[in-house]
Amino acid sequence: MSVQIIADSACDLPDSLIHDYGIDRVSLTVHLDDKDYLDAKTIDSKEVYDAMRAGKAPKTSQVSPQAFKELFESYAKAGQPCVYLAFSSELSGTYQTAVMMKQEVEEEYPDLNLHIVDTHCASLGYGLVVLRAAQLAQENASLEDIMEMAAYHKDHMEHIFTVDDLEYLKRGGRVSKAAAFVGTMLKIKPLLHVEDGKLIPLEKIRGTKKVLSRMVEVMEERADDVSHQTIAISHGDDLERAEQLAALIQEAFQPKDILINPVGSSIGAHSGPGTIALFFLNAPYK
Repeated sequence: MSVQIIADSACDLPDSLIHDYGIDRVSLTVHLDDKDYLDAKTIDSKEVYDAMRAGKAPKTSQVSPQAFKELFESYAKAGQPCVYLAFSSELSGTYQTAVMMKQEVEEEYPDLNLHIVDTHCASLGYGLVVLRAAQLAQENASLEDIMEMAAYHKDHMEHIFTVDDLEYLKRGGRVSKAAAFVGTMLKIKPLLHVEDGKLIPLEKIRGTKKVLSRMVEVMEERADDVSHQTIAISHGDDLERAEQLAALIQEAFQPKDILINPVGSSIGAHSGPGTIALFFLNAPYK
């Protein structure tokens, strides 16, 4: 029996890939206008960005314990081996909830064959880890090989991104270390990355055009074996700039493939419109 890959909606993979690779996706919750929505199911990220531009402040919450319990029970009853690759535990309580519900389900189904991995990744950086695991699962790779590959990819996944307004991240408590980046000068763009699952500032850059060029320079400094990689770019309702970055990367590196998709509702509610994020491996592709 092949291994079932489970992810949550913070992976930001397009629905087409979720479907093609048979990934089981559970949703974080988005709270907007006194209503609750399921990320990637009952709300579109464009709705969230438009609401933020209108001055609203959507909030999010982790995947519900009940959703995990029902999902894990269904696979326990089927005797299905599973790997749940989770959104970074430094950015959400979803991983911890999954671990708790696994333990609860195991009390009734001690043979549950479920492995939970904290990817320490977010958005399409997380999505690329999920995608590689799902590709292996579709090739009927062993559970051990999938776990080994997922560990390799999560440990070597770079996240380089910029936001239009750090206030969104500050509001959600996501960038406590980035407070020093908030200045009064116009057109200062923060460049951030993810370190041990946390959002950490790298530098500040003057000018929108310069920040894209600098992202490519950072990729050159950190990336390895790009010609064999699928790299990813996610954006906060700013496809034009995402495509500009993709064109710069294509010219510089000729990667195997470039995946572009919006930052989903659960992460976008914290990063805000105008976010541009770049994801790649800093080690040879496997």
